[in-house]
This record gives sequence, structure tokens and C-alpha cells, in this order.
Amino acid sequence: MSTGPNSAVHGEVLLYDRPQCVARARFLFAHGAGAPMDSEFMRVISAGLSAQGVEVWRFEFPYMAARRSGGPKRPPNTMSQLLDSLRGVLERADTSAVGIPLLIGGKSLGGRVASLLADELYAEERIAGLVCFGYPFHPRGKPDQLRTAHLRALNCPTLVLQGSRDPLGSRGEVAGYDLSAALGFRWLEDGDHDFRPRIASGFSQGEHWQTAVEAAAGFMLSVTPVT
Repeated sequence: MSTGPNSAVHGEVLLYDRPQCVARARFLFAHGAGAPMDSEFMRVISAGLSAQGVEVWRFEFPYMAARRSGGPKRPPNTMSQLLDSLRGVLERADTSAVGIPLLIGGKSLGGRVASLLADELYAEERIAGLVCFGYPFHPRGKPDQLRTAHLRALNCPTLVLQGSRDPLGSRGEVAGYDLSAALGFRWLEDGDHDFRPRIASGFSQGEHWQTAVEAAAGFMLSVTPVT
């Protein structure tokens, strides 16, 4: 069951998706660059994970949260500000996740931000894993500007859910990258950055979203909790 976007914890605006049963994992879920924490993608994925026993905490980076108060549409904050924002929410999320795995991740930009903190937090035994939905391996139309340097020696257990024809990192492109063995992939056939396939593929976006939910939940519930 979700609470509304006005729920606040120490100044942070959050949405919670809690399982009806006892939660077996907790996931701190960050949104992408252009859509808020209550977008259709975020709602569907969060509800699906909750139904599988994962408690999901959704939050918004400062630039996106500012839009709710009528502020102008701004581009994402600097990376240092985004990292500080995630750290702030993590301070709340990891205090009561005792005995169950705590994972971080997000959609596109949110997953990238989380990935930049993952190894540090994993080494500190604060998180058990990382999950990225549509990782932006490079900017759209700029395949030479890779965002993979920190992924080469990643130690944190990681799952990447990725459309096979994602314009920010297709299956063919990713196959040529130097990536850590800690990264596992679940490819969604013919899916784009939002996992939307073409009609001729025989798949639907809804099917891919459900596949992503099942794969992500299976991963989250299989990692070892930190103590």
C-alpha cells in the first residue's frame, strides 16, 4: 500500500509501497531525469515489487521536488547535489532495515546516481545490492561518451534491467564494454529506454515491466543482508 507524496520524514518527501506481509527487503528507488517519483513507470514497478515482498521507498531529487511547489522546470541538479540527496534519504532508510537486505537504485539517472555510491556503501556494509532500470551507459546519440569507468571494478552485487535496443546502451553496445563481473543483466527483447518494444516484436511494454519486476524482486530477495 502506498502513502501519498506529502508524507515527509525529516524534511524529505517520500512515497512508500509496503507489502501486505512482512517485508523481506527494502529498496530505495530514485526516479529518472524527466519524470517524477509518481510517474506511471515508478508506480507500476514499485507496486509490483511490493506485491513480491519488497518495501519500496521512492523520493525525488531537489530539482524535481521543486516542481511540485510551482517552481520552474529546471534541469537535474549537479551530480554532487544528487549524491547528497540520495545520501540524505539513505540515512532514514537504513536505520530500520535490520535483518533484511537494503538495496539502492533507480530508473536511468536515478540508477546512475546510486551506482556512483554503491561500492562505498557496500564496503561500509550499509547496502546489500544495486538495481538499475535502464542504465544510461552514454548520453542519447553520443555513444563515445561512456559512463562506465566506475563500473569496471564494481564489487557491489548489481542487477541491470535493460531494453535490448535502448538508445542509451543497447545489448550490442554493452557487449563491448569493460564491466565488472558483479554486474548481472536481464535483457528485455526489443525494449527501448522505457522497455517499450515495437509491435512486430510480439512483446508488450506491460509484459516487459512485469518481467523486470520479477527479475528485480528475485535478485533483491536473494542477496545477503548486511549486519
